Amino acid sequence: MAAYINRTMSMIAGENQFRTTDIKNENSPLQIFVKAKKKINDIFLEIDDYVDDTTRFIGSLKNEPPILNSEEASKIESYKVKVQGIRDVLKRDHMKVAFFGRTSNGKSTVINAMLRDKILPSGLGHTTNCFLQVEGSDSAEAYLVIEESDQKQPVQSVGQLGNALCEEKLCENALVRIFWPKEKCLLLRDDVVFVDSPGVDVTTNLDACIDKHCLDADVFVLVANAESTLMIAEKNFFHKVSTKLSKPNIFILNNRWDASASEPDSLNQLVDEQKEVKLVRAQHQERAVDFLARELKVCTPKDAEERVFFVSAKETLNARIQEQQGQPAHNGAVAEGFQNRFFEFQDFERKFEECISKSAVKTKFEQHSQRGKHIATEIRQTLDEILDRAQKMKAEQIGIKKEVHDRLNFTEQQLMLLTQEMKDKIHRMTEDVEQRVSKALSEEIRRLAVLIDEFNVPFQSEPLVLNVYKRELHAHVECGLGSNLRARLSTALSLNIENSQREMTERMSCLLPENKRQITMNVLPRREPFEILYRLNCENLCADFHEDLEFRFSWGITALISRFAGKKGQKMAIMNAPQEIPQSLVSPADSIDSSKFVTTTSCFVPRPDDWSLASRIAVASITSQGTMGGLIVAGFMLKTIGWRLIAVTGAIYGALYLYERLTWTNKAKEREFKRQYVSHVTQKLRLIVDLTSANCSHQVQQELSSTFARLCHLIDESTSEMDSELKTIAIKIRTLEEAATNAKVLRNKANYLANELDLFDAAYLKSLH
Repeated sequence: MAAYINRTMSMIAGENQFRTTDIKNENSPLQIFVKAKKKINDIFLEIDDYVDDTTRFIGSLKNEPPILNSEEASKIESYKVKVQGIRDVLKRDHMKVAFFGRTSNGKSTVINAMLRDKILPSGLGHTTNCFLQVEGSDSAEAYLVIEESDQKQPVQSVGQLGNALCEEKLCENALVRIFWPKEKCLLLRDDVVFVDSPGVDVTTNLDACIDKHCLDADVFVLVANAESTLMIAEKNFFHKVSTKLSKPNIFILNNRWDASASEPDSLNQLVDEQKEVKLVRAQHQERAVDFLARELKVCTPKDAEERVFFVSAKETLNARIQEQQGQPAHNGAVAEGFQNRFFEFQDFERKFEECISKSAVKTKFEQHSQRGKHIATEIRQTLDEILDRAQKMKAEQIGIKKEVHDRLNFTEQQLMLLTQEMKDKIHRMTEDVEQRVSKALSEEIRRLAVLIDEFNVPFQSEPLVLNVYKRELHAHVECGLGSNLRARLSTALSLNIENSQREMTERMSCLLPENKRQITMNVLPRREPFEILYRLNCENLCADFHEDLEFRFSWGITALISRFAGKKGQKMAIMNAPQEIPQSLVSPADSIDSSKFVTTTSCFVPRPDDWSLASRIAVASITSQGTMGGLIVAGFMLKTIGWRLIAVTGAIYGALYLYERLTWTNKAKEREFKRQYVSHVTQKLRLIVDLTSANCSHQVQQELSSTFARLCHLIDESTSEMDSELKTIAIKIRTLEEAATNAKVLRNKANYLANELDLFDAAYLKSLH
């Protein structure tokens, strides 16, 4: 018997060493979970960075409403919180194993056996009072933390805080977290967490316990007492668990199976007891499989058979403690069948590791992987829509840019053509106006006597009164000439100018956009018609006029000689006049004031009165020198003709003289004054015909040019706006190109992340199905 036991212990030691090596192996079930966790954390780190990049990209588009709507922006921004929440869960995720069972079934002992050390309090009766969670720590010293507290306490105090037999204890729903050095337990190195619970038969609020501590468990281990069958309390608890979770992973450990071994008195008794043990085992197995497969329906009957074990946690714990102390595992008294129970406990650990790894990977990472794919897909769809809109808007902007550019070129070309055409038209109109004004003014000058005859102000020959009379006559002539010219020319000229302005406006408005054509109405029509100002300024023009109102007999010798000498003198004056044209007459358009023009040119034109004065002087000289000769002639005529004829002739001559003398009244003086004034003004006005016509044509040119300039200003404003519009469109096109490029890059990155999650599913999830 001793040899058999030694051989069995050697096999156990070899198997234990194999299990230790297997756990350290990178391809062990627990390491698969660790790798999967690291991989999905790396992927979600990329997803987090990707969502940050996308959020910044979306933020840059908020100023471009047509590219992005508020719903899309809110959706993208919400993914940041979701991804951060998933990352926080992944950082906290571990493989959680919850141990449940009735009081004193050995739950704490099973955990201690798996941890290969006495960590949790255990003993007879109701020992564990609250939930105890054992998790790995990088610290070399073990410690514990009470729920809702960060204060570290010695791990030895767990025997008091979690022990139902102590006076100072926590409530049954509380949680004590025990941090055990990872180097002391291989299981804790791979993110495995064990949760020990109070007995299900002493926990009154099962729903609260399940919700608070069990909903995130990957595996449930039901520790049953092999000395009895499954109780209603245990079944009811797991029925509640199955309603909270979809098909939970449950293992059933029939603990204290060492009670089936005894020391038989004879061989026959040994055989009978072995048969009885097999029957009891078969009964427990059947009821456990029925509970898992038929009642809970969490697995198939075949899988259920693989999840029921018969062990002795106390024996396994003692054997492993002795191994760590360098002693044989079977040191001390062991019951019959120890090696089988020990192997079955190890088999439970192996299947438990496989199950917890597969379960944790599936339950913890599959949902996150699907959510990551969903986020990547949603963002990709949003980016596809943004890309599509950006490309369409870019095409629209390019079309608008071409349209504006073509319109700008057309406007500039048409403006050049219209400018030259309008210049020619204005030039022709000014020439026509100049000819019309020159012709009309010449005709009015010929009719000047009629105009002056219409002046009916009483005439007085006194110098002071006569000066007032002349001023009023100047005003009358200037007003009359202006009125007559306006009557003859203004209507036709205004109509021509208005038609020309309207033509300008219509042709120029065609170059303006539709929304600005109404602005041209502010240019034309004018509120009052254009009227030419005829600047004659007769007062200054005739300032050198000096009237001669002395009586002169029209048949006197002096008058006759003056008439004869006047004709000869005028011919002589014309022959001897200067032949050079004064500089002021070369370009009359350069001068505006007609009086200045006349003043500067008056020295070159001799007056008829000057020749009359010369004639009188000559006659006077002849008469003074020839008095004696005249007497001789008179004597000779008296003898020849006769005194009667001479007397009759003298009487008639005297009568004529008397008549003219008597008729030399104020009216005669007024007629003579107006005759002299007509002669003088006619001469002066003829000198300024060209100047006045040039001045009028200049006014017309100014009016048409100013109208054309205002219209050109509107065109310039329109072209400036088109230039600004082209610059704005260019900026929009660059913005849309950047948006499309960034959207395309981010969309491709979404495809990459979705592909990474697909590879993760293929590597870690699909192999589990």
